[in-house]
Amino acid sequence: MNDSVYVGNAGKDAALDRGWLLGHFKDAGDPRHSEAVEIKWGVHPRGDERAQWVKGEERTALLVLISGRFRVELPGRSVVLEEQGDYVVWGRGVDHSWFADEESVVLTVRWPSVPGYAVEEGTQAGPLS
Repeated sequence: MNDSVYVGNAGKDAALDRGWLLGHFKDAGDPRHSEAVEIKWGVHPRGDERAQWVKGEERTALLVLISGRFRVELPGRSVVLEEQGDYVVWGRGVDHSWFADEESVVLTVRWPSVPGYAVEEGTQAGPLS
């Protein structure tokens, strides 16, 4: 086996790290460790929402709807993703939150991968949500 190769299943692996498949938070020796990008396979039940807004965003993000109906809240604007493949991109300085209008699966890609966006334990959103 090559230590620089990882083969997995997004649905199964996502359950191990609150949806996050790749980013700075993976062990340094893991091929999924990256300080350049983060990737999340987000599975959200209907009514799931981010516990608090991300403020002071330093990353760029791409969120793609795989299934369901998912709403991304941005300052002064609500973006509804309802057809498979619908996506939204926002950049540095754009605060955000989200809400699952229906059971939804979304793929999120953010860059760069930086610490500091975790919601405190005990809230609905987990680290790096």
